[in-house]
Amino acid sequence: MRGLVDGLHNPHPLLAILPGLYADDDLAVRLTGVFDEALAPVVSTLDNFPAYLDPALAPSDFVSLLGAWVGAFTDARIPISRQRLLVAAAVELHRSRGAASALRETLRLACGVDTEIFESGGTAWSAEAQSSPPGEAVPRLVVRVPEEADEAVVRRIVEALRPANLPARIEVVEVGDDPVQ
Repeated sequence: MRGLVDGLHNPHPLLAILPGLYADDDLAVRLTGVFDEALAPVVSTLDNFPAYLDPALAPSDFVSLLGAWVGAFTDARIPISRQRLLVAAAVELHRSRGAASALRETLRLACGVDTEIFESGGTAWSAEAQSSPPGEAVPRLVVRVPEEADEAVVRRIVEALRPANLPARIEVVEVGDDPVQ
């Protein structure tokens, strides 16, 4: 909490801007001292405001608020260092939201693991009419994650970022398993 920093001083003491007559008044000196002590955290916060907008420099308790501003996926179970990465990459991830690449990158940033994502759909072009459509008839999304990933966090990310029409299944695999069936 920034308001409880010991020894934090107002860089612009109020007594210094008052006429010299008040410097001799004990009550004025004590009152301005109390006001300076109360204003010091506010002045410090405003002086350092650009740092609050940088996910790498923002105070830990401000990162989730910053993440809400940019629409980043944040969760209390994700370590603060990984939350900072998610907030920093939020705009880039929004560009490809709903795509497997954005889901894969979000899982990598949040959990620190590489995932494999299989989806049933596809796109194709053909010069011949009546060609069969690509993909499978039943839409699905399969996300394979290593066992060291936090499954609850993975599930929340997949549910939040998958396309609404696509049912998802999460498979936890041991490292070294052959991902291709």
